[in-house]
This record gives sequence, C-alpha cells and structure tokens, in this order.
Amino acid sequence: MAIEVTLDIMLVTRKVKSKDLAAHVGITDANLSLLKSGKVKGVKFETLSKICDYLECETGDILRHVPDTDAADTDK
Repeated sequence: MAIEVTLDIMLVTRKVKSKDLAAHVGITDANLSLLKSGKVKGVKFETLSKICDYLECETGDILRHVPDTDAADTDK
C-alpha cells in the first residue's frame, strides 16, 4: 500500500479514545477501527476533515505516503 494510516499514533499522542472520535465524526467504532488499520479503500474528505478538526492536526499527521519499493527498483 502506498498510503499508511497513522491515526492510531495521533490518538495516543492526543490522548483521545477511538470511541470518542467515532462519535464526534459520526461513524461507527467498527469503521474507525477499519480506517485505523488501513483496511479501507477510501475516506471521504468530510470525514477526514472532521477527524483533523477533533484531533487538531493536519492530514499529514494521520496519513503518510510510503513509496512502493517495487516501483523504485524499476526506475534504476
């Protein structure tokens, strides 16, 4: 996967419970858990914005681009 979700780290840093964040954003605990584990194919910008508002962070604090090592090898 080229995008890594680091939401769990931000939750610990901000001392926020997943349950509280899910309630604020308006999603289920199960869907937030899937998002934290990176097992989703997408996320609405509105949801991402609500998460960032609640955690007082930027999208780059919870999403990180990880270069694909296979693609890097073919460039050489």
